[in-house]
Amino acid sequence: MNLHEYQGKSLLESFGVKIQKGYTASTPEEATEAAKKLQSETGTEWFVIKAQIHAGGRGKGTVTETGSRGVVLAKSLDEVPEKAKAILGGHLVTAQTSKEGKKVNKIYIAQDVYYPGDNEPEEYYMSVLMNRQTGRNMIMYSPEGGVDIETVAEKTPEKIFTEEIDPKVGIQAFQARKVAFNLGLSGQAFKEMTKFVVSLYKAYEGIDASMFEINPVLKTSDDQIMAVDSKVTVDNNALFRHKDIAEMRDKTEEDPTEVEAGEVGLNYVKLDGNVGCMVNGAGLAMATMDIIKLSGGNPANFLDVGGTADAKRVEQAFRIILKDGSVKAILVNIFGGIVRCDRVAQGVVDAYKNIGDIDIPIIVRLQGTNAEEAKKLIDDSGLAVHSAITLQEAADNVKAVV
Repeated sequence: MNLHEYQGKSLLESFGVKIQKGYTASTPEEATEAAKKLQSETGTEWFVIKAQIHAGGRGKGTVTETGSRGVVLAKSLDEVPEKAKAILGGHLVTAQTSKEGKKVNKIYIAQDVYYPGDNEPEEYYMSVLMNRQTGRNMIMYSPEGGVDIETVAEKTPEKIFTEEIDPKVGIQAFQARKVAFNLGLSGQAFKEMTKFVVSLYKAYEGIDASMFEINPVLKTSDDQIMAVDSKVTVDNNALFRHKDIAEMRDKTEEDPTEVEAGEVGLNYVKLDGNVGCMVNGAGLAMATMDIIKLSGGNPANFLDVGGTADAKRVEQAFRIILKDGSVKAILVNIFGGIVRCDRVAQGVVDAYKNIGDIDIPIIVRLQGTNAEEAKKLIDDSGLAVHSAITLQEAADNVKAVV
């Protein structure tokens, strides 16, 4: 589950990570009140206004309705409402969104932390994630902050460092010191960075995150170390342990069809193809997607109905798939182990009758328990449903209709 910047920052702060202070707003009037409150608490004279959407590159993105950037600077309280109005309610297009962009329902009013002082502010990149090659968590960091880490990896890979954490002992003080050293820090900034790294890793473990990305981590002109941005992803499988974090979910940032599928217990991911898939089991679903590609089509979705597929569940799955107007055919590929094939077949027939007006081909391959009975149900239904026995036969049927 992805979190907004302000949500991620609140979690980081609860673990002792120093953050750029700020408040959220949903209207220009709320933005002004947030700025006033922030000014009274921090003394800041300038205010950073950030669109809150689940996408990176907001500072370079554009609000289509107004031409405003997704991150802007207000140099006085008087500028706050106008600049907030230019972002709120608009659609922000970034390198990580569709061409339509994402609607901005909320903004974050943050303090200016690039204030003048004895030293120049410096930006670093830092993330915490799983190294899947070793099965250990690791901290990835770079002195090149504020830019895409992919660009750094391509042009100056020697500036990317990693520190793996032994799960038996957790992060050690010497590892935090090593991070600060590799970033070229000394004195007070060195001490602040070691505290930051330890707190950041404890936060990552404490909320069962699957990824933290802080870009940039800022060394201020007076040698404070703080998170200016935050991208936090929490492991969905651990949300039962974090009811408070689960309540932070913003469904408006997710694909509405995927949300609907999740609410009825279906594992659904929308893709950009033309053949809908309905399968039981993740492995078989992946194989089915390969079959579709080999047959000349492109999968329009990943949909796992699970091992308890009955007539109602199959009908729900059909309705979900048919919401995608780009689907030109549907391939149902079920292996009857726990689930009986005849129940799935009955679900296909019932769904076809209940939904009505299905004007695209449906190819059904059922193998396993009661497969023969299932095929007979399909063949005797009189509906425009094509039954298949083998994977090759299913692929040939797909090829014939796409």
